[in-house]
Amino acid sequence: MKLAIQKVIIQMMNNVMDRVLYSDPFVEEEHQSRKPLYSALVPDEIFKGSHFERRFVTPFGKVWEKLAVVAAESGLGYGSMEHRIDGLVREGCLNRIAEVLNRLEHAQRNRDRTRPDWKAELAYIMEGRGELIPVSVICDLYVEDTENNKRYAFELKAPLPNSDQTKVSKEKILKLHCMEPPVVDGAYFALPYNPYGTRENYSWSFPMRWFDMHLDEVVLIGDDFWDTIGGAGTYDAFISAINEIGPEYKDRIYREYLGIEPPLTYSPTRSLLREQPMEYQKKVQR
Repeated sequence: MKLAIQKVIIQMMNNVMDRVLYSDPFVEEEHQSRKPLYSALVPDEIFKGSHFERRFVTPFGKVWEKLAVVAAESGLGYGSMEHRIDGLVREGCLNRIAEVLNRLEHAQRNRDRTRPDWKAELAYIMEGRGELIPVSVICDLYVEDTENNKRYAFELKAPLPNSDQTKVSKEKILKLHCMEPPVVDGAYFALPYNPYGTRENYSWSFPMRWFDMHLDEVVLIGDDFWDTIGGAGTYDAFISAINEIGPEYKDRIYREYLGIEPPLTYSPTRSLLREQPMEYQKKVQR
């Protein structure tokens, strides 16, 4: 699994390096011509770094999904990105989903905005009745446990998602939970790692508008997510895979792209990917 993860990262990083070094390099003369005031006030190297960042971030937009597919195929057996799931949801459930989301988004008259509570929300929504309506959901990640014939859907977002992304994800997850008959055995909102260390310390405000990021069982963060799709030890393999190849690319970026020696204060081990162990129960029992 570690080698498969590294293969994905190496391919992406090599593509980025080829682009910034050869097909789309930073040209100082062009920068100085287009932005003479900036160039007069700020060293060109600052904008050279921005040039690299833009060409790095875009191709890495789907990196988490790609890595998750690798982990799922090495672990549970099957994974795919942008997977469409079709099912039937009662009209009353759809109406209540819209109602719950509106209450989370907008304060009621003379009241504060409703706080998220997954269990209470889902119980209320699933009491909805009415005609069965065809519904399609495209989830970020779909995983099958081929040995136990279990199916899982995930909305997988970067660790600091914005509010709109999270709202859309919650709507999808609620619809998946309401499908009759059940189409998946679980649907989750997942973050690949936790920049705040422990779950109880997670404090990025935008997703917390839609989920109780500390308590909602539908939320998976860091090792809880990776070990769910790949089995115990998957997150450790992910961390090890990234840390083994990270220093090599940092050195190449300093020397080949920025054209400088790594600073004396640079330590390749100082910024290794790490995360404190989570102390909350796994959400999927297999």
